[in-house]
Amino acid sequence: MPQTTPPTDDRTGDRTGDRAGDRTDDRAGDPAGGGRRTELDPLRVLMVAGLVFFHAALVFDAHDDFYVRNAQTTELALVVAAAGVLWAMPLLFFVAGLGAWHSLRRRGTGGFAAERVRRLGVPLVFGTLALVPVPQWLRLRGETHQEISYLEFLPRFFRIRLEPGNFPFVLQGDYFETGHLWFLVLLLTFSLILAVLRWWLPAGRADRLRERAAAYALRRRGVPLLPAVPLALFCALAGLEQEYAGWNRWAYLIFFLLGFAFTADGRFRAALRRDVRLVVAAGVVLFLAGVPVMLAAGDGAFTALTPLAMTGRFLYGAAGWCWLVSILGLLDRPRRPRPAGAPAPDARPPAPDAQPPDSDARAPGRTSRRRAYLAEAVLPLYVLHQPIVVAVAYVVVRWDAPIAAKYVTIVAVSLVLLAASYDLLVRRTALTRFLFGMRPARPRRTRVPTRPSPPRRPRQDR
Repeated sequence: MPQTTPPTDDRTGDRTGDRAGDRTDDRAGDPAGGGRRTELDPLRVLMVAGLVFFHAALVFDAHDDFYVRNAQTTELALVVAAAGVLWAMPLLFFVAGLGAWHSLRRRGTGGFAAERVRRLGVPLVFGTLALVPVPQWLRLRGETHQEISYLEFLPRFFRIRLEPGNFPFVLQGDYFETGHLWFLVLLLTFSLILAVLRWWLPAGRADRLRERAAAYALRRRGVPLLPAVPLALFCALAGLEQEYAGWNRWAYLIFFLLGFAFTADGRFRAALRRDVRLVVAAGVVLFLAGVPVMLAAGDGAFTALTPLAMTGRFLYGAAGWCWLVSILGLLDRPRRPRPAGAPAPDARPPAPDAQPPDSDARAPGRTSRRRAYLAEAVLPLYVLHQPIVVAVAYVVVRWDAPIAAKYVTIVAVSLVLLAASYDLLVRRTALTRFLFGMRPARPRRTRVPTRPSPPRRPRQDR
């Protein structure tokens, strides 16, 4: 869909679609098209907003060691938290892979790597220095009841040791952590790995592999299910990590690379459209089969090498892939073409004396502006959300109120503060936009009113 103000191409805010060279390399006659998935921008914002619901639920979870915990807990919190674990973070990495294809194709290997370092590395460093210590400070105050100030806590937080074996999280400490910014650590690492692979792998070989895989996907039914097998095997053998949203950190690399490959040829998208019902059915069956197995495996479900635990993780990995591509496929249903000459649904008839506007001065539509606003908001909202939730929860858990009332209050207040912080404190200045990985603001084009030219007098023949 053409955009007057193109939204970002991935979580970091890269703009695509504003140059003819950003079009995807679809084959002639390809029914799917490999263009940028603009319909995913609102979904990514909803997913980041969903993290507010997720982390607010952890405050009341009896099984989780969150920064702030309510005195009374409930098992229902685990159900709320687990609802999005299977697909939410994998979908963010997959969509980031979609955007990486456009960005890499536009900038080249070196430009892509430099852009990723600036757009991901800067908010990672800034967030680690300015935002991540807040939840740890509040945890210390809540658990030990020490009246320690934030400035007194900071030296403890930055006592760091090097642990190369925990790559890419090589900086560790008693209080130091990257917190929720582990997503940026992994995304930056994966982007640099992708740049190396793109530089090392001959272009001709990559094109041949893509051509064969895309042709096979379009020819054979069920091909969108095949990536579930290596992903499920990896989960079964390598295990899962609770601190990274219930997935192994390197499983996210698989999602990221699959997203990159998926957008490289429109025939993969066509195959998913064709097989989406099969994928949805497989996801439901795998989920229903995997849940009792994971529960039966008990405490060893994530890491134990017993047959029961490995079977549960295999089903978990396969179900996660099916849920992810089911969401993508259901969002990508083809629209019915509008009859030739029919006005758009929101078109209004022009006034009788209206003049045709100048095409160069035409302002972007509301939908385009809204998508652009949402697309560039994703990364700043992610960086901001957890410290805000923890700070609000730190106050609310001291209330004498039911769990439901506290949960609703934490969510509502956090969402309001999150939206206000982004709109008022982040997006309006060049410095804060840079620190949160955003592009410089584009100057607004103002329409200069033109005076109608006076009517010409009819020439009189002499």
